[in-house]
Amino acid sequence: MNAQDINELRISAVEEIRQASNATDLESLRIKYIGRKGKVQEILPALKDAAPADKPAMGQAINLLKKEIQEAIALSTQAIESNDQGPSEDFDLTLPGEWNKRGSHHPVSQIIDRVTDIFRSIGFTVAEGPDIESVHYNFDALNTPDDHPSRDEQDTFYLDNGLLLRTQTSPVQIRYMEKNKPPIRIVSPGRCYRRDTPDATHSANFHQIEGLYIGENVSLTDLKSDLSYFAQQILGPKAKVRFRPHFFPFTEPSVEVDFYCDLGKTKGWLEIAGAGIVDPNVLEAVGYNPEEVSGYAFGMGIERIAMILYEIDDIRLIYENNANFLAQA
Repeated sequence: MNAQDINELRISAVEEIRQASNATDLESLRIKYIGRKGKVQEILPALKDAAPADKPAMGQAINLLKKEIQEAIALSTQAIESNDQGPSEDFDLTLPGEWNKRGSHHPVSQIIDRVTDIFRSIGFTVAEGPDIESVHYNFDALNTPDDHPSRDEQDTFYLDNGLLLRTQTSPVQIRYMEKNKPPIRIVSPGRCYRRDTPDATHSANFHQIEGLYIGENVSLTDLKSDLSYFAQQILGPKAKVRFRPHFFPFTEPSVEVDFYCDLGKTKGWLEIAGAGIVDPNVLEAVGYNPEEVSGYAFGMGIERIAMILYEIDDIRLIYENNANFLAQA
């Protein structure tokens, strides 16, 4: 018996108690689980015999087990007693029911679902990775120089154990390439972290979705074609794409990607993503031969797209959990 077994017992016990239809059955279940010879009493010796390292988790699991069983019994008792009394004489059975409002997906979740669905339609799959990363995967394997500003403690959240909170979802691409051979088509959505002062357009905690296509003779033409398709699917048929020269350690050549948008109050060229051809050094670091394969990569901010589509003028609104605001999504 361990903490996981106790948690499984808790879940099944609470469910069984909730399904009790009368006081007799409920009393039998009370005796079964928390009576003097019930299942809770039966597992107590296991706590005494457990390894010292396992005792805290087991103790917490047992306390939660007893608490939730008692709460479930109390709620079921009230429900059974209420049903036994029947409806009051002044209750009008012809009145319509009162329904609670249904929740909705968060704007960030909605955009992630839309973006991944679009890229799935052209052959991409979704890959995920850990939020806590090593310096190797977050910087070294991505061809980031030792003196690059992004490595500075003013930009990156470093942990005491030498790890860090990932600053981008690009490490997912490295991990995936290490375990898979070309051709590769993946998108990797996820949460990222950077030391930044929150304002209307910046947050220390944000979301990105990055794409990677590795194969034979992959070029900027493929990148423009795929991003043009994406732009028209997410922003409408009038959307266009343009590239501007830029620099990223991960890609060479590198570009900034702008989408032309004609949507509601938003019209004109908007900076959406960074992209480029995967640097040969990155391919070699994961065991690929740059003479045989090439590829492109891109990364874009989820909140940026949400702010455009939902006409949000302050990124902080997305994270303040204001129910009235979120209900509009």
